[in-house]
Amino acid sequence: MSKLLFYILIKPISYLPYRILYAISDILFIIIFYIIPYRKKVVINNLINAFPKKSSQEINQLARNFYCHLCDLVVESIKLFSISEAEAIKRFRFLNPELLQKYYDQGKDVILVGGHYNNWELLAVAINNLVPHQCVGIYTPLSNLFFEKKMKLSRSKYGLKMITKREVPSFFAEKHNEPQATIFGADQSPTYSKKVYWTTFLNQDTAVALGTERFSKKYDLPVIYCSINKDKRGFYSSKFALITETPKTTNDGEITQMHTSALEKQIIQKPEFWLWTHKRWKRKR
Repeated sequence: MSKLLFYILIKPISYLPYRILYAISDILFIIIFYIIPYRKKVVINNLINAFPKKSSQEINQLARNFYCHLCDLVVESIKLFSISEAEAIKRFRFLNPELLQKYYDQGKDVILVGGHYNNWELLAVAINNLVPHQCVGIYTPLSNLFFEKKMKLSRSKYGLKMITKREVPSFFAEKHNEPQATIFGADQSPTYSKKVYWTTFLNQDTAVALGTERFSKKYDLPVIYCSINKDKRGFYSSKFALITETPKTTNDGEITQMHTSALEKQIIQKPEFWLWTHKRWKRKR
């Protein structure tokens, strides 16, 4: 069934021009927002808790804007199964790659940290051609083995190296032939088995995974926040911001607080571009 779905529906759709894909997105929005709501209770509840001072009308408008973006994200992600290297680079740009160039010239690995904001999937496809380092993405394998293979191939086809969460400790312990930039997505709800840092994020008591801080301190790696902005429909830009280049001198929790605050600032400015369908606050203190 997975193969049929991919080869009969998903892959053919990926070859459609963007104007048709966005027409599909507009139809999909009507379906999942009005007709068969997709996780709408989760989205509304998350927005109410994150923005308690906003009126119900404002919350509903934020939800509507989010679902519009989500549908664009769905069709743009499908497009990645067939997107060319040139097209990916055309639609994603880094505003200050020279920040990474500095560390590359020093032969230094770095850690990039960000969240599920705007089109992180397009970043994964384009990034290795746009920055000097060899980029490495950390991911959680899908339970469906067929789609696991297809997603991994899609994300890594233009140079990104993919490693699972379990492979992270051994990867950092290895010696590499060229400087590496390892990408951490730090805004998902951590499991109860993991040590976390507790903070207030979007007006809520929030557990944040310590992976970024843990490995940056252990291997003395600069930590750089990677923001993603939506310039217009289908086009994105990213900017690097240094969190610290001396992680071992920071206090416990300081790095985690800084990159969490950087993401929070982005979300507050334009809430519709974060992944509100995610049950971010399911872990309680």
